[in-house]
Amino acid sequence: MADVPIPDGSAPGAPSPRDYDAPPLSADSNGQLGAAEVRSGPPAMTEEMKARLDKVIYSDIGITTLLTRLKQSVASAKDFSAFLKKRSSLEEEHAQGLRKLSRSLHDAALRPDNRQGTYGHSYNDLNRFHERMADHGLQFSVSLQQMADDLHELANNIEKGRKQWKQTGLSAEKRVIEAEAAAEKAKAKYEYLAEQYDRVKTGDKQSGKFGLKGHKSAAQHEEELLRKVQNADGDYATKVTAAQAARRELISTHRPQAVHNIQQLIAECDSGLALQLQKFATFNEKLLLGQGLSITPLDDGTGGSAIAPKSLYEVVRQIDNQKDFQDFILSYEHNPGAVTSDQIQYQRHPTLGGTSAPAVAASQTSTQNKRQSAVFPSFSQQNVPSAQPSPAPAPVTTQTHQPLPYQPHPDSFSSQSPFQPPYPTSSGPPVHEQHNVNKPPMTAPSSLPPPTTNFQQNLPPLKPVFGVSLEDLYARDGTAVPLIVYQCLQAIEIFGLDMEGIYRLSGSANHISHMKSLFDNDSSQVDFRNPESFYHDVNSVAGLLKQFFRDLPEPLLTSLYYTDFINAARIDDDIQRRDSLHALVNSLPDAHYATLRALVLHLNKIQEHYTSNRMNAGNIAICFGPTLMGASSGGNIADAGWQVRVIETILVNTFQIFDDDD
Repeated sequence: MADVPIPDGSAPGAPSPRDYDAPPLSADSNGQLGAAEVRSGPPAMTEEMKARLDKVIYSDIGITTLLTRLKQSVASAKDFSAFLKKRSSLEEEHAQGLRKLSRSLHDAALRPDNRQGTYGHSYNDLNRFHERMADHGLQFSVSLQQMADDLHELANNIEKGRKQWKQTGLSAEKRVIEAEAAAEKAKAKYEYLAEQYDRVKTGDKQSGKFGLKGHKSAAQHEEELLRKVQNADGDYATKVTAAQAARRELISTHRPQAVHNIQQLIAECDSGLALQLQKFATFNEKLLLGQGLSITPLDDGTGGSAIAPKSLYEVVRQIDNQKDFQDFILSYEHNPGAVTSDQIQYQRHPTLGGTSAPAVAASQTSTQNKRQSAVFPSFSQQNVPSAQPSPAPAPVTTQTHQPLPYQPHPDSFSSQSPFQPPYPTSSGPPVHEQHNVNKPPMTAPSSLPPPTTNFQQNLPPLKPVFGVSLEDLYARDGTAVPLIVYQCLQAIEIFGLDMEGIYRLSGSANHISHMKSLFDNDSSQVDFRNPESFYHDVNSVAGLLKQFFRDLPEPLLTSLYYTDFINAARIDDDIQRRDSLHALVNSLPDAHYATLRALVLHLNKIQEHYTSNRMNAGNIAICFGPTLMGASSGGNIADAGWQVRVIETILVNTFQIFDDDD
């Protein structure tokens, strides 16, 4: 029997070189590897152990034993591959959640109702720590996914080889067993005929199968049995020779070949599994080390603390509560309202013979008018004439000199009309203005609102945006995202993120109609940062935005790719569905892609405030599915669920499909 050497495969405990990007091994002060890192190779196999292994491997049960061991290796590889895939999914979900939390922290830090100063700077630095930790987690997730794919592919290839050699090896064993069984059967027949012949030859009168019967004589029976014995002897010898030849071929060729190849498959599978286990350990070390260095960077010893990255503890220690408080208070130092009111004084009316402290009263009135003018200029200019008493000559002189510095305020605010009603009114002057026609101080401001109201009612469509394709708007205005989309998204993010039912509740049809006229006239003149521009009605702004997308001659996701989007939505696997939709989104025209990106990033902010506005990704997708896919794009009512699934999948994977940069 020829000895077949066992191939040198890396056992799980065998050392293997680390990846080029793995962290270096620990070393002592002399640059030598520490004792804990010195690993000895596997002990050499003794002749006695090799003989014991060969005795089993090359026996009749050798192939079945090796096949059972190979089946265990494949099962272990598949199990660990499934573990890596699940761990990768968990790490990706955690990293994405950490990144989303980091963005919410960043957005919260920019709000004016949060603290600024040293706290704001440290808060932004804290956000960067979370971003770096999320980056490490995503890299770890990607590495685990690649390892899982590699190991799964290896297990499948090994399984194919196992099936091949199982058929080859066991069929050779089966042929030998069948040949030996045929030889044993021929032997039994031969021995039985020989025994019967011996009885007939010696004159044994025992009855048997070949006893004397019929018309044949004893000599004829003896001759017939002799012929049968001779035939059985030849058949027995032939089958024994065939069985011996089959076993020699099995032992010399088929069995060693099958044993060798099955051992190679076992070694390959075990080595691949051991390699992935070592990589798993290395990547875990890198993850923990990277996150630890993100929290507390190493000191390079150069003393350049000004440019060296700070640890999380150092960033937190930079917060100076006293300085932040002082800076906040002093920021109101030059505010016109930062004055202390004079003590109120009793003033007797001149008709009653009293002139108590007229100068103080005039000064007090001037101070009150000054504060009122600073806070409510329109109200102050209307109340000054009627609030003036008829004082003595001296107070009148003082009173005429005090209000002069504040006269320009009504003119400066008259163009904006901050207290103008936010809806169109009749073309005639208001009732109170008609009553005050004879009053000189009210003449100028009362003449301003009617032209503004008439302008809103009679706006010609100079530069229409509704019903115009995104490509035409891009070519005309030079902006990939139409101004109306930008203005609506801006208004909702400023005033409507926490409004319950945003995009679900309908606004005022009258308001939407007037705002539509404004944008069709000249969208560059509309500024929704002022809530009076949209009548303090955020739901109408949301309705205006949806109306714009519904009126597009070509839907935002285009009729060309409608069928492709629906087919992608039918994919059950979340990752494949996301990747298919990602490819389709990247295929959209430039104007459509830019507008979709701006809208999806905005809707993602809406769903981040779900606890306040009750609009999660599913609810938003229900509102926008038919609007963005197009009701007349060739689909039918049965596609409504798939349209919603398209939008929901894009929203859930916002930051995998679009980059969150400005």
